[in-house]
Amino acid sequence: MNSFNNEILCGPCEVASRGERHQPPTVPPSFWRTDQMRDACGTWHMGRVIYAYRTHPFHIRQLPQELMATWLGLTQAQLSRIEKGPAPEQLSKLIRWAEALGIPHELLWFKLPDSDAASTVATSSTGDDAVALAQWLTSNGTSPPPPNRGEELARVGRALDDARRYFDGSVMEFFRTQLVRCKTDDGFLGPAEALPLTLAVIGAIRRHSRDVQPEVRRQLLALGADGAEFAGWLYRDLHDPLTATFLYDRAMEWAQAAGSLPMQGYILLKKSQMAYETRDSGTVLTLAQAAGGGPWQLPMRVKAEAVQQEALGLAMIGEPASVVDHHLGEAEKLLAQADRDDDHLFGTYFTNDTLLLRSASCYTEAGKPRRSSQLYTTVLDSGRLSKRDQGFFSARQAHALALSGEPDEAADLATKAIAVARETHSERTMNVVLEVMRALEPWRTRTRVRALVGVLRPRG
Repeated sequence: MNSFNNEILCGPCEVASRGERHQPPTVPPSFWRTDQMRDACGTWHMGRVIYAYRTHPFHIRQLPQELMATWLGLTQAQLSRIEKGPAPEQLSKLIRWAEALGIPHELLWFKLPDSDAASTVATSSTGDDAVALAQWLTSNGTSPPPPNRGEELARVGRALDDARRYFDGSVMEFFRTQLVRCKTDDGFLGPAEALPLTLAVIGAIRRHSRDVQPEVRRQLLALGADGAEFAGWLYRDLHDPLTATFLYDRAMEWAQAAGSLPMQGYILLKKSQMAYETRDSGTVLTLAQAAGGGPWQLPMRVKAEAVQQEALGLAMIGEPASVVDHHLGEAEKLLAQADRDDDHLFGTYFTNDTLLLRSASCYTEAGKPRRSSQLYTTVLDSGRLSKRDQGFFSARQAHALALSGEPDEAADLATKAIAVARETHSERTMNVVLEVMRALEPWRTRTRVRALVGVLRPRG
């Protein structure tokens, strides 16, 4: 390790010219057990894995793209596109790069040659049915199915082998059930746990949508749009907006091909919400208005959510609080009608609790952080949120408290939010905590604020 680090200090050009290194360094097993590498592998994005590898603290200095590209048989420009673009899908390349880096088999989301035994041991020892199912779907049903699920997956396997003949409503329902499962796992386990199976499902849909019977294709693409939109959300939570945008665009393409007008409006709403994370107030407002006013009949819950999102955009551009209040009141009225609306496909998560939480964000933007903090307390104390959401909105409340001049309470709440964010791998939550830290700058010498700074320091 020391000789390699010395080479890095000399610079990539000198190392390459001496010809002393033509492959990545040998790293200890503990390297792959670090949070940075496990989280990267959990994204199922080889570009994220390569980036995490070359920026890992194990190396004295960040490995240059030029050097890394040489090891992987790429140009620097190609590696840059792989790291920044959508997840590579070509299996032969994924295998080659995984073998070059020495990634342990159990961390991979695809099967290496002659790795059946290792895969079986990994899945049976961990009991991770979701990962085993994801690997089975990714292999197009050629790898062994998860334990005790062979009979259940027999029909799905036939559909993967001959989509035109066997892909029918029951197979579609299987995929729909898996997406529901992934959405549940996301709330309690975090995006890294839900992502493998989600990507495996939408990957199977992408591969077979051209082969199924015409009457099945539209239904399959509509389901794929739902899955791609959800995957985009997962990447948002992992703070990977580039991949999230790619998936939202894929979802929009599939929704258009399926003729699903409501889903197109819903995706515009999700893009508006993502724009809030980058403080793009104009896009927040424009897309929210487009979602609510487009040529589609949105489910009532989604209408309510779009009006609420418009209120957020209006608050961000400085409209009076009375205007924001009016829109929030309209959203509340629409939500009260939702029980009579058939909104089973999407938007069912938008409840009274969600409206209160989103309204709290509006009041923060409108310069009323105390009112915002009160709304957060109402929902957070109910115990009805998932673990990940409890952490995220605790961070949002901490920000409101800091803006209200309550530094100690803000620091304590942000500390709790950090623990949940690390457990659920929510980068969105950590970004809000950084906003809290900026708001707490005037009180940086206070004991509890200093304690928060200590919790934020990188773990050894």
